[in-house]
Amino acid sequence: MLLKLKNKQADIFVPDATGLEEALRRTTHLCIGAHSDDIEINCYPAVAECYEKPDRWFTGVTVTDGAGSSRTGKYADFTNAEMIALRREEQRKAASLGKYNVQFQLAYSSAAVRNDPDVVDDLRQILEIARPETIYLHNPADKHDTHVAVFLRSLEAIRSLPRDRRPARALAFEGWRDLDWLDDAEKIALDASKYPDLAEKLTSIFDSQISGGKRYDLAIEGRRRANATFFDPHQGDATDAITWAMDVTPLIHDDNLPVNDFVLGFIERFREDVAARLNRLSRR
Repeated sequence: MLLKLKNKQADIFVPDATGLEEALRRTTHLCIGAHSDDIEINCYPAVAECYEKPDRWFTGVTVTDGAGSSRTGKYADFTNAEMIALRREEQRKAASLGKYNVQFQLAYSSAAVRNDPDVVDDLRQILEIARPETIYLHNPADKHDTHVAVFLRSLEAIRSLPRDRRPARALAFEGWRDLDWLDDAEKIALDASKYPDLAEKLTSIFDSQISGGKRYDLAIEGRRRANATFFDPHQGDATDAITWAMDVTPLIHDDNLPVNDFVLGFIERFREDVAARLNRLSRR
Protein backbone atom coordinates (compact mmCIF):
# COMPACT_ATOMS: atom_id res chain seq x y z
CA MET A 1 0.00 0.00 0.00
CA LEU A 2 1.38 3.40 -0.99
CA LEU A 3 1.23 6.01 1.77
CA LYS A 4 -0.36 9.22 0.51
CA LEU A 5 -0.73 11.69 3.35
CA LYS A 6 -3.27 14.44 2.73
CA ASN A 7 -1.20 17.20 4.31
CA LYS A 8 1.63 17.99 1.91
CA GLN A 9 3.48 19.86 4.68
CA ALA A 10 3.96 16.62 6.61
CA ASP A 11 7.49 15.51 7.43
CA ILE A 12 8.48 11.82 7.46
CA PHE A 13 11.83 10.77 8.91
CA VAL A 14 13.33 7.28 9.04
CA PRO A 15 16.50 7.59 11.16
CA ASP A 16 18.23 4.46 9.83
CA ALA A 17 17.28 5.26 6.20
CA THR A 18 15.32 2.03 5.68
CA GLY A 19 12.60 2.33 3.03
CA LEU A 20 9.51 3.94 4.54
CA GLU A 21 6.99 1.15 4.05
CA GLU A 22 9.49 -1.54 5.05
CA ALA A 23 10.27 0.42 8.22
CA LEU A 24 6.63 1.13 8.95
CA ARG A 25 5.64 -2.53 8.66
CA ARG A 26 8.17 -3.56 11.33
CA THR A 27 6.49 -1.25 13.89
CA THR A 28 5.59 -2.92 17.19
CA HIS A 29 4.90 0.16 19.34
CA LEU A 30 3.34 3.37 18.03
CA CYS A 31 2.61 6.63 19.83
CA ILE A 32 0.37 9.42 18.58
CA GLY A 33 1.13 12.74 20.28
CA ALA A 34 -0.33 16.15 19.68
CA HIS A 35 2.88 18.18 19.90
CA SER A 36 6.60 17.85 19.42
CA ASP A 37 7.97 16.61 22.77
CA ASP A 38 4.71 14.90 23.83
CA ILE A 39 6.29 11.56 22.96
CA GLU A 40 9.50 12.21 24.87
CA ILE A 41 7.82 13.74 27.93
CA ASN A 42 4.72 11.59 28.25
CA CYS A 43 5.46 8.36 26.39
CA TYR A 44 9.11 7.75 27.21
CA PRO A 45 8.55 4.19 28.54
CA ALA A 46 7.49 3.08 25.04
CA VAL A 47 10.65 4.61 23.57
CA ALA A 48 12.76 2.83 26.18
CA GLU A 49 10.93 -0.45 25.61
CA CYS A 50 12.15 -0.46 22.00
CA TYR A 51 15.54 1.23 22.38
CA GLU A 52 18.25 -0.92 20.75
CA LYS A 53 15.95 -3.96 20.74
CA PRO A 54 16.21 -6.01 17.54
CA ASP A 55 12.59 -7.14 17.76
CA ARG A 56 10.99 -3.91 19.01
CA TRP A 57 10.42 -0.89 16.80
CA PHE A 58 8.99 2.44 18.00
CA THR A 59 7.17 4.71 15.57
CA GLY A 60 6.19 8.23 16.60
CA VAL A 61 3.43 10.39 15.15
CA THR A 62 3.25 14.09 16.02
CA VAL A 63 0.02 15.60 14.77
CA THR A 64 0.35 19.40 15.08
CA ASP A 65 2.89 21.84 13.68
CA GLY A 66 3.85 23.69 16.88
CA ALA A 67 2.85 27.12 15.61
CA GLY A 68 1.09 27.99 18.86
CA SER A 69 4.05 27.28 21.11
CA SER A 70 4.77 29.65 23.98
CA ARG A 71 7.95 31.62 23.42
CA THR A 72 10.02 33.87 25.63
CA GLY A 73 13.70 34.71 26.00
CA LYS A 74 15.76 33.97 22.90
CA TYR A 75 12.65 32.65 21.14
CA ALA A 76 10.42 35.61 21.96
CA ASP A 77 10.62 37.12 18.46
CA PHE A 78 10.28 33.87 16.52
CA THR A 79 7.52 33.91 13.92
CA ASN A 80 5.14 30.98 13.66
CA ALA A 81 7.03 29.76 10.57
CA GLU A 82 10.35 29.89 12.43
CA MET A 83 8.90 28.07 15.42
CA ILE A 84 7.42 25.36 13.20
CA ALA A 85 10.81 24.81 11.54
CA LEU A 86 12.63 24.74 14.88
CA ARG A 87 10.25 22.29 16.51
CA ARG A 88 10.38 20.05 13.45
CA GLU A 89 14.16 19.91 13.70
CA GLU A 90 14.04 19.23 17.44
CA GLN A 91 11.66 16.31 16.86
CA ARG A 92 13.96 14.86 14.22
CA LYS A 93 16.91 15.09 16.60
CA ALA A 94 14.92 13.27 19.26
CA ALA A 95 14.00 10.53 16.79
CA SER A 96 17.66 10.07 15.90
CA LEU A 97 18.82 10.00 19.51
CA GLY A 98 16.05 7.64 20.59
CA LYS A 99 16.64 5.40 17.56
CA TYR A 100 13.02 5.58 16.52
CA ASN A 101 11.80 3.44 13.68
CA VAL A 102 9.88 6.23 11.91
CA GLN A 103 8.90 9.73 13.00
CA PHE A 104 5.90 11.40 11.36
CA GLN A 105 5.13 15.09 11.81
CA LEU A 106 1.74 15.63 10.24
CA ALA A 107 1.92 19.44 10.57
CA TYR A 108 -1.76 20.19 11.18
CA SER A 109 -2.87 23.25 13.10
CA SER A 110 -4.51 22.74 16.48
CA ALA A 111 -7.75 24.05 14.98
CA ALA A 112 -7.62 21.46 12.18
CA VAL A 113 -7.34 18.63 14.69
CA ARG A 114 -10.83 19.48 15.93
CA ASN A 115 -12.68 19.11 12.63
CA ASP A 116 -10.50 18.31 9.59
CA PRO A 117 -11.26 14.79 8.29
CA ASP A 118 -7.82 14.70 6.67
CA VAL A 119 -6.30 14.24 10.14
CA VAL A 120 -8.22 11.00 10.61
CA ASP A 121 -7.39 9.83 7.09
CA ASP A 122 -3.65 10.38 7.56
CA LEU A 123 -3.69 8.55 10.89
CA ARG A 124 -5.70 5.70 9.37
CA GLN A 125 -3.19 5.29 6.53
CA ILE A 126 -0.26 5.09 8.94
CA LEU A 127 -2.00 2.61 11.21
CA GLU A 128 -3.18 0.45 8.33
CA ILE A 129 0.41 -0.15 7.23
CA ALA A 130 2.13 -0.14 10.64
CA ARG A 131 -0.33 -2.40 12.48
CA PRO A 132 1.38 -1.90 15.87
CA GLU A 133 0.92 -4.40 18.68
CA THR A 134 0.49 -1.57 21.19
CA ILE A 135 -0.64 1.99 20.55
CA TYR A 136 -0.07 4.86 23.00
CA LEU A 137 -2.47 7.80 23.04
CA HIS A 138 -3.25 10.92 25.02
CA ASN A 139 -5.62 10.15 27.84
CA PRO A 140 -9.25 11.22 27.34
CA ALA A 141 -9.40 12.82 30.81
CA ASP A 142 -6.62 15.30 29.90
CA LYS A 143 -7.39 19.02 30.32
CA HIS A 144 -5.58 20.18 27.16
CA ASP A 145 -8.16 20.51 24.38
CA THR A 146 -5.71 19.58 21.62
CA HIS A 147 -4.59 16.46 23.49
CA VAL A 148 -8.19 15.31 23.86
CA ALA A 149 -8.97 16.15 20.23
CA VAL A 150 -5.97 14.12 19.07
CA PHE A 151 -7.14 11.21 21.22
CA LEU A 152 -10.60 11.36 19.64
CA ARG A 153 -9.28 11.62 16.07
CA SER A 154 -6.92 8.71 16.79
CA LEU A 155 -9.81 6.64 18.06
CA GLU A 156 -11.81 7.45 14.93
CA ALA A 157 -8.88 6.32 12.79
CA ILE A 158 -8.49 3.06 14.71
CA ARG A 159 -12.21 2.30 14.59
CA SER A 160 -12.20 2.86 10.81
CA LEU A 161 -9.89 -0.15 10.40
CA PRO A 162 -11.08 -3.74 10.07
CA ARG A 163 -11.08 -5.35 13.50
CA ASP A 164 -8.27 -7.75 12.63
CA ARG A 165 -6.00 -4.83 11.71
CA ARG A 166 -6.39 -2.87 14.93
CA PRO A 167 -3.74 -2.83 17.67
CA ALA A 168 -4.08 -5.52 20.30
CA ARG A 169 -3.71 -2.98 23.11
CA ALA A 170 -4.20 0.76 23.59
CA LEU A 171 -2.73 2.69 26.53
CA ALA A 172 -3.44 6.35 27.30
CA PHE A 173 -0.65 8.24 29.05
CA GLU A 174 -0.42 11.17 31.45
CA GLY A 175 -0.21 14.71 30.14
CA TRP A 176 -1.88 17.89 31.38
CA ARG A 177 -3.35 15.78 34.14
CA ASP A 178 -1.60 12.93 35.87
CA LEU A 179 -3.37 9.62 36.36
CA ASP A 180 -2.62 9.09 40.03
CA TRP A 181 -6.36 9.35 40.75
CA LEU A 182 -7.12 6.09 38.97
CA ASP A 183 -8.05 3.18 41.21
CA ASP A 184 -4.84 1.27 41.98
CA ALA A 185 -6.24 -1.86 40.35
CA GLU A 186 -6.78 0.11 37.13
CA LYS A 187 -3.43 1.88 36.97
CA ILE A 188 -1.05 0.60 34.31
CA ALA A 189 2.52 1.17 35.49
CA LEU A 190 4.93 1.96 32.65
CA ASP A 191 8.54 1.70 33.78
CA ALA A 192 10.25 5.04 33.07
CA SER A 193 13.51 4.18 34.85
CA LYS A 194 15.35 2.59 31.91
CA TYR A 195 18.22 4.51 30.32
CA PRO A 196 17.97 7.61 32.56
CA ASP A 197 20.62 9.48 30.57
CA LEU A 198 18.61 8.93 27.40
CA ALA A 199 15.42 10.13 29.08
CA GLU A 200 17.13 13.33 30.22
CA LYS A 201 18.75 14.02 26.84
CA LEU A 202 15.53 13.43 24.90
CA THR A 203 13.66 16.00 26.95
CA SER A 204 16.49 18.54 26.84
CA ILE A 205 16.49 18.50 23.02
CA PHE A 206 13.31 20.61 23.09
CA ASP A 207 15.03 23.81 24.11
CA SER A 208 12.37 25.87 22.33
CA GLN A 209 9.99 24.86 25.10
CA ILE A 210 12.36 24.69 28.08
CA SER A 211 14.06 28.02 27.39
CA GLY A 212 10.75 29.30 26.08
CA GLY A 213 9.27 29.31 29.56
CA LYS A 214 8.33 25.74 30.57
CA ARG A 215 10.69 23.53 32.60
CA TYR A 216 9.30 20.27 31.30
CA ASP A 217 12.65 18.59 31.89
CA LEU A 218 12.45 19.08 35.65
CA ALA A 219 8.71 18.57 35.89
CA ILE A 220 8.60 15.21 34.14
CA GLU A 221 11.44 13.77 36.21
CA GLY A 222 9.60 14.88 39.34
CA ARG A 223 6.31 13.36 38.18
CA ARG A 224 7.89 10.02 37.33
CA ARG A 225 9.71 9.83 40.66
CA ALA A 226 6.63 10.91 42.60
CA ASN A 227 4.54 8.25 40.89
CA ALA A 228 7.00 5.56 41.97
CA THR A 229 7.31 6.75 45.57
CA PHE A 230 3.69 7.62 46.33
CA PHE A 231 2.12 4.52 44.78
CA ASP A 232 2.21 2.16 47.76
CA PRO A 233 2.49 3.52 51.34
CA HIS A 234 3.35 0.09 52.75
CA GLN A 235 6.01 -1.22 50.37
CA GLY A 236 9.43 -0.10 49.23
CA ASP A 237 9.71 1.37 45.74
CA ALA A 238 9.98 -1.29 43.04
CA THR A 239 11.42 1.27 40.62
CA ASP A 240 12.39 4.92 40.84
CA ALA A 241 10.34 6.23 37.90
CA ILE A 242 6.84 5.37 36.69
CA THR A 243 4.49 6.82 34.11
CA TRP A 244 0.85 5.92 34.76
CA ALA A 245 -1.39 4.86 31.91
CA MET A 246 -5.10 4.21 31.46
CA ASP A 247 -6.03 1.05 29.57
CA VAL A 248 -8.35 2.20 26.79
CA THR A 249 -8.25 -1.07 24.85
CA PRO A 250 -12.03 -1.61 25.19
CA LEU A 251 -12.62 1.59 23.21
CA ILE A 252 -10.65 0.40 20.19
CA HIS A 253 -12.38 -2.97 20.00
CA ASP A 254 -15.98 -1.99 20.78
CA ASP A 255 -17.21 0.60 18.29
CA ASN A 256 -20.45 1.01 20.23
CA LEU A 257 -18.80 1.87 23.55
CA PRO A 258 -19.30 5.63 24.17
CA VAL A 259 -16.11 7.44 25.15
CA ASN A 260 -17.92 9.54 27.74
CA ASP A 261 -19.39 6.52 29.51
CA PHE A 262 -16.07 4.70 29.49
CA VAL A 263 -14.06 7.62 30.90
CA LEU A 264 -16.66 8.70 33.43
CA GLY A 265 -16.68 5.14 34.71
CA PHE A 266 -13.11 5.61 35.97
CA ILE A 267 -14.12 8.85 37.66
CA GLU A 268 -17.16 7.24 39.28
CA ARG A 269 -15.03 4.41 40.66
CA PHE A 270 -12.63 7.00 42.07
CA ARG A 271 -15.56 8.76 43.76
CA GLU A 272 -16.78 5.48 45.20
CA ASP A 273 -13.32 4.66 46.57
CA VAL A 274 -13.04 8.03 48.33
CA ALA A 275 -16.56 7.77 49.73
CA ALA A 276 -16.02 4.22 50.97
CA ARG A 277 -12.82 5.13 52.81
CA LEU A 278 -14.40 8.16 54.45
CA ASN A 279 -17.41 6.13 55.53
CA ARG A 280 -15.25 3.33 56.88
CA LEU A 281 -13.02 5.60 58.93
CA SER A 282 -15.56 8.15 60.12
CA ARG A 283 -16.46 8.19 63.82
CA ARG A 284 -20.17 7.71 64.29
